[in-house]
Amino acid sequence: MTSEYGALSLIPPLLVIVLAIRLRTSFEPLLLGCLTGFVIISLKGGPDFFSGFVEALYKVMMDKETIWVILVCGLYGSLIGLLMGSGAAQSFAGMMLKNIPSRRTALLSTWLLGIVLFLDDYLSALTTGSTMKRVTDTFRISRELLAYIVNATAASVCVIVPLSTWTLFIGSILEECGFAASGTGNIAYWSVIPYVLYGWISVLLVPVVVMGWLPLFGRMRKAELHAPQRMQAVAASPASHLFRAQPAAPMYFLIPLAVLLLATFFLDFDALKGVMIAVLFTFLFYLFRRIASFRILSETVFSGFNSMVYALALLVMSYVLKEVGDQMGLTSYVIEKVQPLISGQMLPAVLFLAMGMIAWATGSSWGLYAVVIPLVIPLAQSCGAHILLTLGAVVSAGVFGANACLFSDATILTAQATETNNVEHALSQLPYTLCAFTVSLLLYLFFGFVL
Repeated sequence: MTSEYGALSLIPPLLVIVLAIRLRTSFEPLLLGCLTGFVIISLKGGPDFFSGFVEALYKVMMDKETIWVILVCGLYGSLIGLLMGSGAAQSFAGMMLKNIPSRRTALLSTWLLGIVLFLDDYLSALTTGSTMKRVTDTFRISRELLAYIVNATAASVCVIVPLSTWTLFIGSILEECGFAASGTGNIAYWSVIPYVLYGWISVLLVPVVVMGWLPLFGRMRKAELHAPQRMQAVAASPASHLFRAQPAAPMYFLIPLAVLLLATFFLDFDALKGVMIAVLFTFLFYLFRRIASFRILSETVFSGFNSMVYALALLVMSYVLKEVGDQMGLTSYVIEKVQPLISGQMLPAVLFLAMGMIAWATGSSWGLYAVVIPLVIPLAQSCGAHILLTLGAVVSAGVFGANACLFSDATILTAQATETNNVEHALSQLPYTLCAFTVSLLLYLFFGFVL
């Protein structure tokens, strides 16, 4: 497939990145980037830019994946609202504080909780971020550092464990493109896991940063220096539990969380079914235990969903940006440009670099996999590249985009959970994601010639 727009397809995502950094916000840059893309499409003979934008918005909003994301994120907001409103999450954090003697232990506990919640990156980011805020606030740890640990762990863990929503999705693509037999996609993906180098390095880099072996610098260091003053303001704010004078016991946090994990696990790893069951259970559980009245619980479910509206607006607009890139042939253009320069030994490293930049610029991970994986398998076979290493490079590129992009779903939801600005969060953690990216790139280059 030849890209009709060529280098013009790079303009919308690059414009979004430049404006987001400049304006310290995301929605307006995403909107302007999308409109710019449709202006370019209209000048090339497409529909007028406004009609193109509206049609793309309709297409995105009617897409099954978009509906799934809206429902999952919104219901996670409802569940977190119930856990926070009851004070159960704060009680759980208080219980943890009794056994956490230092800031390093607090940060490592955050990392470990993110690993334990490996079933889904949304689950990990929203639950870990919301729960650990009180713990890290107590030790005057900046929200930016908390957000880095949450984000660097969530999606990265999901691609290096045998079962998660990510591995099941990638496994389904491996089945569709004939790499794995029907019903064996997830098992086939297990052979790719050792080669998802960025996922491993991203997760393992967190304790390196926590222990001080890699020092804080740039925006992260500045955030840590200002954390004590900011935490004083947080400490002075009223308690967030709303249902009763005394917060609910930790079991009122742990039992709903266990239901969420078990429901997701036993219902085909469907995060939507899992969170639906968890919200319903928590509502009835709290009602039966007289944590709050029916009216208050109902209002909390809706207010919790409503708390995710801005984050969902950013996600929807990022999907429209992806649609712009698809219409302009962004991925095809990049592959066309790098393919003549690729040897079998260089293919994994070059793909990791090129696809990583696309994922960083567009915020697309699963969409990237759906487009690129069917293309790179025959490409790897034709040039004699190590297929598993090549697939690992593509998966790693998508995870890097989830971590590093200013408006990826991982970045937005982590910022929502930790109450930080998503642009500040992304920029403060960028040096560390780039460290993991650079080490991964060098390893893909090395193993491309060795394996």
